[in-house]
Amino acid sequence: MTTKKHLLYSAKITNNCPECFSIEGLEFSFSQEEKETKLYSKANPVIEETLYCHHCNHTIYPVNWTQDIERVYAYHKKLAKPKSTSFRLKPLAYAILIFDTLALFLLIYFLSR
Repeated sequence: MTTKKHLLYSAKITNNCPECFSIEGLEFSFSQEEKETKLYSKANPVIEETLYCHHCNHTIYPVNWTQDIERVYAYHKKLAKPKSTSFRLKPLAYAILIFDTLALFLLIYFLSR
């Protein structure tokens, strides 16, 4: 089973960094994990959001956010469209289902004779 991380949305903002007070360099990124096997794939409903400052190379945690950053975060979170968390079967799973169904019908047919 492999896990892929998909970047849903990324935005550079012009707020002051709480660590280095730089106006440039803050970036929000919203990502979602997806688990894949040979038979199916399913996206995790949890969206990971990070605020990173490229000027001081630090991740800014929500405890250090100012009210301005929280307002910008709320706006950008609405723009991040998550992937569907439904269960998606792959072609191998469909082939196994069809083969099993066909084998079951043949077994019932020959046993009822």
